[in-house]
Amino acid sequence: MAFIKLDQKKLQHNYNFLQNLFQSRTIEWGVVSKILCGNKLFINEIINLGTKEIHDSRISNLKTIKEISPDVQTVYIKPPAKRSISKIVKYADVSFNTEIDTIKMLSEEAGRQNKIHKIIIMIEMGDLREGVMGEDLIQFYGEVLSLPNIEIRGIGTNLNCLSGVMPNQDKLIQLSLYKQLIEAKFDISIPWVSGGTSVAIPLILKNARPMAVNHFRIGEALFFANDLFTGKIIEGMESEVFKLYAEIIEITEKPDIPSGELGENVAGNTFETNENHDLGSSSLRAILDIGLLDMQPQYIEPDDKNITMIDASSDMLVVDISNSENNYKIGDLISFKIRYMGALYLLNSNYIEKIVA
Repeated sequence: MAFIKLDQKKLQHNYNFLQNLFQSRTIEWGVVSKILCGNKLFINEIINLGTKEIHDSRISNLKTIKEISPDVQTVYIKPPAKRSISKIVKYADVSFNTEIDTIKMLSEEAGRQNKIHKIIIMIEMGDLREGVMGEDLIQFYGEVLSLPNIEIRGIGTNLNCLSGVMPNQDKLIQLSLYKQLIEAKFDISIPWVSGGTSVAIPLILKNARPMAVNHFRIGEALFFANDLFTGKIIEGMESEVFKLYAEIIEITEKPDIPSGELGENVAGNTFETNENHDLGSSSLRAILDIGLLDMQPQYIEPDDKNITMIDASSDMLVVDISNSENNYKIGDLISFKIRYMGALYLLNSNYIEKIVA
């Protein structure tokens, strides 16, 4: 069975790096756990780091977190669906919101559950995903203030999640100005100004974020150490918290060109020959025990640079090991670097074993 391994030491190193970064700048933060897909083994590792706040976009994952550690503050990081209101109030201490009718339902349900439900009002700032339009914010905020059993924990925004709009100092200054306008209008204090996700870390490292922006939600940087501005690894962090291992189940020298009438394969692709193909060429192919049901080949990369990915079917991945210096045998493991979306596929698969080492 193929498996994904979480490196405990690298995870701890990255958490300590981020904790020191945020503490030194008086910033609150929470771990975004949605990539873990509710896996209890890995969620336990996150809780054992010492985190007091975990964000997720799946209610079932928040339920799992509460079952493991009821004292962890859980944050639901997308606007709630009407049919999920009772579960949101039960398992999420805080939720992101953009619709007044939804917040009214949360207010009513919180009353029934004898709770105060906290919310973050999300503001649209150019990425065109969720968010209240800026010109409607003051009226929206005033309506929410009158609702019982609702505490406005703060305001926030999401960038680089849909349209690829990057956060910059101007965007965060604009978010800070919304805080000032609301506080002046309603004579209140807003605890959180949540400035975004891992994509904002380069601005924090450069001390380019406005002081009013005092909260962030971090997932990708914790697990992958990615600087999303440069595409490089954040200096001082570890990049390979996750590693994929797949076992070789066949090794055979085979022709490079299939024989017979060609149609679409299971993925809807058709093999195409071109003038560069040598009709008599062959390669040493290895078949691995992982397929499209578990991963997408474009999101994983063999650690052995001399291995070439050929193609995958639902349950098997074919690679060319002809040029490798390793003398691979049946039963050997091939390791892979994983991109964010690759890990998301793998962790969502029930057929991939999860290991901590």
